[in-house]
Amino acid sequence: MLHSTLFAFIGISSPAAYIVLGIVAIILFGNRLPSVMRSLGRSVVEFKKGVAGIEDDVDSTAPISSEKPKVTAVNENSEA
Repeated sequence: MLHSTLFAFIGISSPAAYIVLGIVAIILFGNRLPSVMRSLGRSVVEFKKGVAGIEDDVDSTAPISSEKPKVTAVNENSEA
């Protein structure tokens, strides 16, 4: 299912189209392809670190209390 929707915005849905896309990428990037992939991997790692940092900040500033709030029942028939 993923392969049919990955490049749906440009109409690529067959395995042959992925092969052509890969060949075009090799032709365009050539010798730079490993460095491009390396920098892409580093940027993904940095993004994940940033997201984890934000999650840690949110968790530390808004601690979840395990105690439930105390609810007192009010009886309408009793007079104070």
